[in-house]
Amino acid sequence: MHVLVTGVSGFVGASLVPALQARGHFACREDDRQCEAIVHLANIAHTAAPATELYRVNVEGTRRQALMGIAAGARRFVYISSAKAAAPDDVYGRTKLAAENALAQIKDLEVVVLRPPLVYGPRVKANFLSVLRAIGRGWPLPFASIENRRSLIYVGNLCDAIIRCIEAPEAAGRTYGVSDGSPVSTPHLCTALGNALGRPARLFRFPVPLLELAPPLRRLTRSLEVDDSAIRNDLGWRPPYTFEEGLRLTAEWYLAQRG
Repeated sequence: MHVLVTGVSGFVGASLVPALQARGHFACREDDRQCEAIVHLANIAHTAAPATELYRVNVEGTRRQALMGIAAGARRFVYISSAKAAAPDDVYGRTKLAAENALAQIKDLEVVVLRPPLVYGPRVKANFLSVLRAIGRGWPLPFASIENRRSLIYVGNLCDAIIRCIEAPEAAGRTYGVSDGSPVSTPHLCTALGNALGRPARLFRFPVPLLELAPPLRRLTRSLEVDDSAIRNDLGWRPPYTFEEGLRLTAEWYLAQRG
C-alpha cells in the first residue's frame, strides 16, 4: 500500500517510515496520486503554544490534510490523537478532540483515530528525557511519595498499531486507545528506568501537593490510564515489545548518544 506520513521527521514519524517499509508498504509524497492511506502525525504536541496556534494546526490543519487526502485518492486516514482527548482538561486535549470531531464530519474517507498516552523510545524528548537523564546521572528525584497510574506506549508498539489500523478493514470509523499494557506509577517507572540504565533510581519522599505547583512536575504526579481493550479485541492487536523491552531499547539509545 502507498502511505503518506505527515510529520515524517518527528519522533514517531522517524520510526514509522522504516516500520512501514519493513511490512512491504511504500512511503509516498503529498502529490502522489497513488496515495491509498494517510497517517497524520503533524500536530503541535505540547501546550506551550498559543491556543490560536494549537487550533490552527491541530484542528484546521488536520481537516485540511484529510480533504487533500481525498483529492489525492486516499481512502484510509489514521489520525494520531491523544489520550487527553478522552477527557480534555487543557487546550491541547480540547484541540485533539475537536480534530477528531472535524474528521467525523468528512465523508468518503475511512477515518481511524488512535489515542496514545505518553510515547517513549529512542529520540524521546521533553519530560521523559529529563527523567532519563536525571536517573542516568544519579540525581535524586522527589517522586517516592507519588501514587499514580499512568499508561505509556513504546514508539515501536505505537508504529505497529498504526500499521495494523492501516491494514485492517474493520478499523474504519473506530477510535482506539493504545498502550503497552498495564499502567505504572511514576516511582515504578523510575525504578524500571534505573534497571534499564544499570543505575539505581535515587527517589526520596516529598509532598506531592508541592510538586504539583510546578507544571512540568504536575504531569508526573497525576494519573492517566488508557483502555486499549477495543483494539485488542477488534483487531487482535498485541504490542510486539514489552514495557521492559521498550525501556531497555530507550536506555541503550540514551547511553549510546551520550558516548
